This record gives sequence, C-alpha cells and structure tokens, in this order.
Amino acid sequence: MNKGKLIVLEGIDGSGKSAQFRRLCARLENDGIDYNHIVFPRYDQDSSALIRMYLAGEFGTHPDDVNAYTASTFFAVDRFASYKKDWGSTYESGGLFLSDRYTTSNAVHQGSKLSDEELPDFFRWLSDLEYEKMGLPRPDLVLYLDVDIETSLARMRRREAKNHTHADIHEQDIEYLRRCLRTAERAADFFGWTRIPFMKDGLERDVDEKNEEIYSILRSAL
Repeated sequence: MNKGKLIVLEGIDGSGKSAQFRRLCARLENDGIDYNHIVFPRYDQDSSALIRMYLAGEFGTHPDDVNAYTASTFFAVDRFASYKKDWGSTYESGGLFLSDRYTTSNAVHQGSKLSDEELPDFFRWLSDLEYEKMGLPRPDLVLYLDVDIETSLARMRRREAKNHTHADIHEQDIEYLRRCLRTAERAADFFGWTRIPFMKDGLERDVDEKNEEIYSILRSAL
C-alpha cells in the first residue's frame, strides 16, 4: 500500500496563508487533480476543547502562562483525532492532502516561548511526539509564507472588524507575534521548509503573483 502525499501551508496570523490555501484548492480542482484538504485547529470538534480554553485565556491570559511543551500537546491531540477519524485511511491509501497548518504550527507558535538555545531540543521533541509517538505523517513539503509584523497586525485587525471577532491571546500579544516570526525562521532552517518571500524588489508581492510561485512548487512536488 502506497502512502499519500501531504503538503502544508504554514505562516503566522496575517501571513495571507488562508487566501493562498483557497487559491491552491481552486487550482487543483480546475486542473482535475484528485486531492483532499484539511485545516487545523478544528475548532468545531471536541478534540479542540483544550485549544479553545487555552486561546480564550482560561489557563492564563498570556501565551507564556502555558509552557511550550504542554500547549503543544493540546494541538497535537486535535491532529491525532483528525487523522484517526477523518483522513488517515485515505492518506494511507495514497491520497493527496493539502493542509492549512499542521504540526509545523507548534514549532512556530509554541517554540516562540523558548530561547534560541532551547529550540533545537524542542524541535526534536516535537518531531518525536507527533511523527513517532503519535504516528502522524511527516509532510512531504512545507511552504512557509513570510510576512512582516506590521502587515500581519493590519490584516488581523481588518479580519476582526469584518467578521466581528475578538483576538485570542496569541493575536493580542504583539511581542509574542514578533517572537513567532523569529522562531519560524529558525524552524524553516531546522526542518528544511520552503520559504515564500513576502517582498519582491522592495515591494509587497501581489497575491496572484505569489500564488503562481507557490502552485509551481506544489506541482513539482506531486
């Protein structure tokens, strides 16, 4: 039995990840490519209960109130439940999956709580937890969407105003988001992610122009 392929889009809040994810899904469908899509966390499922409590501030109003290792298990359990209940058998049978966030998000968001010296051990622990102990598949390709903090914040605030939502404890903490950006760079180096630059020739890239690059990389991986 041939295992499938798993391609992950990663980036902090406001990186344009969701917009690119929608475009990739549409292009795969238009090109007649049989694929499946998954999005994490799954806020509408019971397995995300601890995630929702954490992000709502029930364990503390600052991200650092729950350490990187503990918080990582909240998100890992949601992925495990999803894999076992929803998509594992299709993946094991050779299915192609495109994922909006994955174990990679723990590396970025929870790793940001640690010092640079602690990160390699955390990255190794995380890989062992999710890929070895829990048996989740390793991604074949991770596309990391870079962004700057000012653009990230502006996009999040526009989204909140449009959807009438309130920022969670991650989104409210600007210094935490800055640390996430720094940690993402280190994670990209450590794990070998493919970076998608935010700027080109000193200017913010057009969404469609960026999508052309992303889709070309994705197709080459299939």
